Amino acid sequence: MNHLKSLAAGAAIVLVSITSFAQSAAPATPKVDAREVKQDARIQQGVASGQLNAKETYRLEKQQANINRVEAKAKADGTVTKGERKHPNHMQNKASKDIHHQKHDAQKAVKR
Repeated sequence: MNHLKSLAAGAAIVLVSITSFAQSAAPATPKVDAREVKQDARIQQGVASGQLNAKETYRLEKQQANINRVEAKAKADGTVTKGERKHPNHMQNKASKDIHHQKHDAQKAVKR
């Protein structure tokens, strides 16, 4: 019984160590991640309200996927430098403008 308790305690320590290592392996980019969530919500709101048609939605989502790829590439080496943070930030600035433009243009989704 005592052996089982020590085995369980050892397994718990290993599990905590692995999750701590996994979290430290991928550098955090909280500002990029927060903007990504907000922009996705804006796109979904535009779809729900009919402000974005299918083609506009496809382009905006493709743009967001490209930002995610650039962010993942920056994180790949384990460190995100100031210069590497600039590129996704610039891309998100453009995406934000594109979302606003597409939501406020004359094109509307076709309601069936």
